[in-house]
Amino acid sequence: MATREATTHWTGGLNSGSGALTLDSSNSARFNVTFPRRIGEPEGTSSPEELIAAAQASCLAMNLAGTLEKDGLTPGTIDVTAAVTVEPSDGGLSINTVAITLRASVDGVDEERFTQLAQKAKDTCPVSRALAGTTITMDAALA
Repeated sequence: MATREATTHWTGGLNSGSGALTLDSSNSARFNVTFPRRIGEPEGTSSPEELIAAAQASCLAMNLAGTLEKDGLTPGTIDVTAAVTVEPSDGGLSINTVAITLRASVDGVDEERFTQLAQKAKDTCPVSRALAGTTITMDAALA
């Protein structure tokens, strides 16, 4: 089994402080994080929600490639965008929705079969499973 780690070093309070997030596997991917930018416009900073969106998009792209291959199909290109929304909830913040847009180029499959395979890939994606309890919508179509 693989274990992946990320480390954040935070200085200061919630609204006045800031942090630096490092993806430990590369030790070179560093992202600045601040709370005001987390709930506003990012402008050069990242957020936990953006990283979840990145995880969802990359996981689904890989999982769809594997799902298509298992069905005897060869994927050409797969483009996935995941939009994670954070909202106030119960005195804090909650991630309530993830909206996925998926477009793929795959020879030899019709739209209906592709949609079924895309749904299967979304449902079996490890990140989708980790986000159980969150509403995940998907607009999937052949490019």
